[in-house]
Amino acid sequence: MRKVGPLHSFDKIKLLADSRRLDILRLLMASPATLTQLARIMGQSSAWIRHHILALESADLVAVREIRRTGKVTEKYYCARADALLLREVILPKTKKPAVIFSGSHDLALEGVAEHLEKHITLLNLPVGSLDGLVNLRQGLCQISGSHLRDETGEYNTPFVRHLFPDREVEIVTLAHRMQGLMFAGGNPKGIRKIADIANRSIRFVNRNRGSGTRLWLDGELKRLNIPTETINGYDRVVNTHTDAASAIQTGKADVSLGLQAAAHQGRLEFIPLFEERYDLVLPRENEKSLTPLLDYLQTVAFRNELMALTGYNSTHSGEQIPP
Repeated sequence: MRKVGPLHSFDKIKLLADSRRLDILRLLMASPATLTQLARIMGQSSAWIRHHILALESADLVAVREIRRTGKVTEKYYCARADALLLREVILPKTKKPAVIFSGSHDLALEGVAEHLEKHITLLNLPVGSLDGLVNLRQGLCQISGSHLRDETGEYNTPFVRHLFPDREVEIVTLAHRMQGLMFAGGNPKGIRKIADIANRSIRFVNRNRGSGTRLWLDGELKRLNIPTETINGYDRVVNTHTDAASAIQTGKADVSLGLQAAAHQGRLEFIPLFEERYDLVLPRENEKSLTPLLDYLQTVAFRNELMALTGYNSTHSGEQIPP
């Protein structure tokens, strides 16, 4: 099986920003070739090809695969070091205070935390949902994640963390318990009463992104109720945050969505509670030092007061560590 190589160096990525070098590299990923063969394929001189090959060779992206001698003629066959490349580089702002990427489930309380800690730490948000957030954390694409994944036993987050981080020390800290349910316009013009009502084709639903804890809960509930997703008008229409879901209803683009009570309250929407969930922050132990300002703030009265100002949030267990 041919191999894919990771590309972490920004200098190498910058080198491949030149489309000519990228074209040469892609040809050499397909099969080894000489300078003459590459020149003929690309309609350029051998000297022009050689200039770019030397740059790729110095970056260890290509190498000489074989040297063939025919009479007095010697030809080098070049090949790519990998058969494909996975580009992965996080570019952070250069400041005196630490910059930290949060990737996971969208949370309204975290937005307030980021504002409060702005003098001490820059918290950058990449909302991708609980599951993809943990995957990003595992792959080093963020320093902290937020999750509200519930397994079939009713346990939150820890089974997923154990599965994804069997070889690393990970800290799990509860941010809050939050109420989720159905959000819809004031006056309830569609007469929505329960989750099964979203299967009514006259009701426009807006869903959350795949891998989000909200989407996974919904899929499990639809399966339990034996409701095919095809019957839901808007099941494939997705947004990435609770705020975006509320906004879609506010602007008349949808009639109902599943989301946080706090998002419904902020959007002046009506709300039917369905379940309370535990939302945890997850971070590898090696990231604990850079995240100390955030972890310390979770223990303060100021944070609990901020949390309780959000409708549907419960701060009773905020700041508690959960054994992984």
